[in-house]
Amino acid sequence: MATLDLITRTDLEEFKKELFAELKKLNIDGAEKVQKKWLRSAEVRKVLGISPGTLQSLRLNGVLSFTKVGSILYYKYEDINSVLEENLSLSR
Repeated sequence: MATLDLITRTDLEEFKKELFAELKKLNIDGAEKVQKKWLRSAEVRKVLGISPGTLQSLRLNGVLSFTKVGSILYYKYEDINSVLEENLSLSR
């Protein structure tokens, strides 16, 4: 005679916690984090912690290059890093 095992909601929740813990140990969090190549203005402001006016000044002074598609401005992630690295070396 076959036995019947019942799986409860609590069992499933516990399994989920254990599975995510194991995936985290393997550095897999369900979705691989990929660095974007291009960032929008709001993302750049957030990364740099600057205001819209400061970002505009960086554009107008040629400090940070950008590409405009329609009405949206895009910035290369590597350009942002380059500006940060240049200013790091100047401040030392």
